[in-house]
Amino acid sequence: MFYDNCPGMSSREYSLTPIFNDSLMPTGYFTTLMNIQSRQKQLILASTSVYRQALLARLCLPFTTHAPQVDENQLPGEGAAQLAQRLAKAKAEDVSRLFPDAVVIGSDQVAEFGGSIIGKPGSEEIAVAQLLQFSGQSVNFLTAVAVICNVSDFNQSFMDITSVSFRDLDEDEVRRYIALDQPLDCAGSFKSEAAGPVLMQSICTDDPTAIIGLPLITLARMLRSAGFKLP
Repeated sequence: MFYDNCPGMSSREYSLTPIFNDSLMPTGYFTTLMNIQSRQKQLILASTSVYRQALLARLCLPFTTHAPQVDENQLPGEGAAQLAQRLAKAKAEDVSRLFPDAVVIGSDQVAEFGGSIIGKPGSEEIAVAQLLQFSGQSVNFLTAVAVICNVSDFNQSFMDITSVSFRDLDEDEVRRYIALDQPLDCAGSFKSEAAGPVLMQSICTDDPTAIIGLPLITLARMLRSAGFKLP
């Protein structure tokens, strides 16, 4: 049966109820649609991130999520780019072993400032310290994505680099911003999809969705290559 899987979906299974009344459709209409759906591969997002789920839902493809079991600690001597790419691939590979017929998306994002990796703040005081450190400076956000299907031997990967330049910030406005957006689970202590742009001087990117957690422009190309029908 044909499902509308656009906005309004649950966080685990991105399919809704039928949107067509079969009594109004020509004979064989739903048979054709069912055949199209049955030929389309299962799509799995190897992530529990609500941000990535919301981004992938914008492509209007049915998908499920599965949490990968991956150690995300940085390896000795590993740089930010290597870390992001390794984790994206590891997440996709981990879930692909459980679902070899499915097309699996793995993604990871690392923030880099002054040659050091910036993690999620976890507390208000650390978020304040991070943002004040960024005042008048630039931070790079490296977002890697890997798309894998074991059965078809499909394997593609990509990494986006988005550079965010912050304007001069003072502590009062930083605290007001943190109280507003509560970005304690975001690397870099801000949400670009919410009020985060008020902190910025400029942003340089090839894909505005990458900084949120999933570069949709490149991901759409990958999924088309994997056999999915997209506009």
